[in-house]
This record gives sequence, structure tokens and C-alpha cells, in this order.
Amino acid sequence: MFQKILIANRGEIAVRVIRACREMGIKTVAIYSDVDRDALHVRFADEAYHCGPPPARESYLVMERVVEIAGRAGAEGIHPGYGFLAENADFADLCGKSGVVFIGPSGKVIRSMGDKVTARRTMEAAGVPIVPGTTEVLSDEEATRFAGEIGFPVMVKASAGGGGKGMRLVRERAEMAQALARARGEALASFGDDSLYVEKFVDEPRHIEIQLLADTHGNTIHLFERECSIQRRHQKVIEEAPGNGITPELRQQMGAAAVAAARAVDYVGAGTCEFLVDKNDNFYFLEMNTRIQVEHAVTEAVTGVDIVKAMIRAAAGEPLGIDQNELRISGHAIEARIYAEDPEQNFVPSPGEISVYRPPDGIGVRVDSGVYQGANVTVHYDPMIAKLIVWGADRQEAIERLGRALSEYVVKGIKTSIPFHQRLLRHEVFQKGRYDTGFIDDCMDGGKGGPEGDPGEFEEVRRVAFMLAAIAAYRRDKDRSDRAAAHAGAAAGAVGDRWKDHGRRAQMRGRIS
Repeated sequence: MFQKILIANRGEIAVRVIRACREMGIKTVAIYSDVDRDALHVRFADEAYHCGPPPARESYLVMERVVEIAGRAGAEGIHPGYGFLAENADFADLCGKSGVVFIGPSGKVIRSMGDKVTARRTMEAAGVPIVPGTTEVLSDEEATRFAGEIGFPVMVKASAGGGGKGMRLVRERAEMAQALARARGEALASFGDDSLYVEKFVDEPRHIEIQLLADTHGNTIHLFERECSIQRRHQKVIEEAPGNGITPELRQQMGAAAVAAARAVDYVGAGTCEFLVDKNDNFYFLEMNTRIQVEHAVTEAVTGVDIVKAMIRAAAGEPLGIDQNELRISGHAIEARIYAEDPEQNFVPSPGEISVYRPPDGIGVRVDSGVYQGANVTVHYDPMIAKLIVWGADRQEAIERLGRALSEYVVKGIKTSIPFHQRLLRHEVFQKGRYDTGFIDDCMDGGKGGPEGDPGEFEEVRRVAFMLAAIAAYRRDKDRSDRAAAHAGAAAGAVGDRWKDHGRRAQMRGRIS
């Protein structure tokens, strides 16, 4: 077993991994950019090392620097969390060459599953159902011709895609040229690869995923399914486990298909097979995420399995020690992703200092958070600040408990998505559990205040909002710096006086008593 692990991430997932390591007696190493110097994951870890300026491409994404820090700290393994370098095959290879264990699948596996066209071919060969479509990268002319052959509507997708990037729904031939142009542009900007493929659009689809675990001893199991159909612009908002209305037969079939998919690529670690399920309960392979998922906590809640610990044990060469036949689903769990966004203003980012932070508590309530009272939410990274997970004996109790927990969740100083979650939770369609991936668009008008039009236009709105928020944050920090400099000039050398003044200001803001 590892003695020390570096967590190549930040926020709530870094804190989550640190907690698992602490329970296992493993020392932890955090990395942080300039703006994360006082972040919660830095405070939690046993050691912390600076990794660069705020932009992720100059800090958290600099592979060589991350590996160098791991060597300097004496870490034997690196846990990538999700996002950043988690699905970077070159990073996994670099770890191996540098003598540090990448806690995840090999670079070869990441490549085979990261390219969606290659993944579709692999799954088709393994007997896993795939959505009707091409298993080849297409030119614009080929894509248009193929779409006409399988019939509209179709989905145009980036081969290197993920997270809804480079994806367009095309309902008729006249929309094809514009959809291809926008999908290619977005794919190139997001992944550096504008390769596209086409697949048939599944009507009234549900997004169901199967959690997988595999070790180096030939053991591959699944931890049942999660319902991830509540999405806003292809981004998950609320997740549930188990899936609504999933029969034991369908659960067994999907679980077997996911295990077959993992075995087809010699998978090791924690991974997820995502499927689309149509209104007739036909299921199709969508993609495989070669990392831990944001929503892994709902699976942990209903199975009692610590997925992060299982990842670490598998990477250390230990057997899973979990038998498929012994696993059971207990109760129902729901997760709400809490974002620093203003749902009343087109979900624009809401950076700033959290002046009050009181997370909910009580039986069946879990909060995976990366912030604290007094923490600063920066514009440089994903706006998710926490995940609220609740468990109930059944779905109705879980809904009631989530409603209670959301009403207790107090975050001041910034705007959050909590009011949106509360509205969603009260909706009759959600209450009945009879929803598909179109729920927010069809039943909630895309989310209150959501802009109309093409998703590409929405991304432009977000980019402008981020720029404005960054300017505001810069001005706010500069004002503070100017005031501090003026004070320092007026009391040169009086270090003790400056600390007293800082203490007085903090006390006036209610941070200390």
C-alpha cells in the first residue's frame, strides 16, 4: 500500500480523496495555484506545494511540474480526481515513466476509450449495444450523406468530446452545414481535434450509467446504475441511485454489458459506462469515463462501497475484496450539484468571498465541499463549490430529505444554484420520476432566465460573463492591495500594528469572536 499520495486536483474532489487517504493511513500532498493558496484542500493535506499561476494550463495542467512535485515530496502515487489531467493518457504514461503510480487505468486504455469513434468500435466488437451510427470519422460531405441514410434527427459529435462540447442535435438536412461548422469549431477549441462522427438521435432518452470497479487480479464488478437524466445543456445537475423504473432484468443486462466493456480493454480502477435508454427500455453504449465521476457519492450511499478507497487499493495491486453476488442496493440517494452561479441571471458565474457558509447536517445528509466561510470563489475554475448528497429509505424520503437539506443550506456573499434546485425538486414531473434528458428544457423552460438559441451562443455568453467577473475580481483585489500598501506606507515597520489592524477588520466582519 502507498505511504504517500499526491492529489493532482483541487476543490471538493481533492478534499474527498484526502479524507479517504487519511482513513487508510496514507499521507497526502496537495498542489495549489496562486489563488488556491488558502483553499480547503491545501489546509486538509499533510503537505502542499505551489504549482503555478491561476490559469489551469499554467498550473494544474502542467504534467511535468506535477510529476516533479510528486518526486520531490516522495509520493508513490498520484490520484487525478476528475477533470484536469484525469483522462490524459500522456499524463498516465509520464507517471509510469517517472516511477510514480497513476491511480487510474493505463494510458493505452484512456486512449482507447477517450476517442469516441474508437470506443464505439471496441464496444461493437465486444457485443455491447451502440447507438446506430458511424464508427468512422467523417468529412462534412460524408456526415451529411450518412445522416440522410440513417434518417434525421441525428447527433453530430466530436470524436474527442466530452461534457457536451462539440455536440449538436440536427433535426433536418437544412441544419446540417451550420451544425457541422459549429461542432467542429467548438471541438477544436475544447480538445484541439475537430474530428466528428454522426449517430442516430435517441427519442426521449434517459441517461443511465453503470459504476465499474476492476483490479489487476481479473476481478471486474459493477455497482449498479445511476440516473443522470436531469441535465442543463448536456451538463448533469441532479443524479439519483438507483435509476427510476429500472427493472431487475434491465439492471442485470446493463451491468453485464458494462463489465464486458471494461474487460474488453483490460480496465483497472474505477470507471463508468454511460448508456442511453429509450422509451422502450432499449439501451445503447454512449461512452466510458476512465476516471471517478462527480456523482460517485450516490452509488456509495446505496451500496456502502467507498469507491475512492477501491481505486487506491486496485492501483496498489490489491484485490477488490468485493463479490458481485454480495452487493445489494439499499434505499435511494440523490445528489444536487451546488454551483456558484446566479440562476436568475442566465446562470452567470458568481465569484467572490463567501461571507457566511452553513452546510446542512442530520441523518442521511452528506456534503462534499471545497469551500468554507471566508473562502474566495475564483473565476479561474469550474463554479461547482459543493455536492449535497442525501439518502432515504425510499425515493420519496430522499426527495423530502433533500428539500429539507436545501432549505438549511446557507451561502452568503455569492449567488448559488440552490434556489434552482428547490424549484426543480418541487416539480410534479420530477416528483413522479418520469423524466428524460429533456426535462429542464421541456418542463422548466431551460432553467429560469436561460438564454434562448444555439448552445454555442450560450457558451459565448458564459465566456463574456467570465471575463466581466474576472475584471471585477481583479479590480477588487487591486483595491485591497492599494489600501494595504497605503496602510503599510503610513506605518512602515510596524508589523505588529498591521496584524492588529487585520484582526480588528476580521472581527468586524464576524470572522472571529
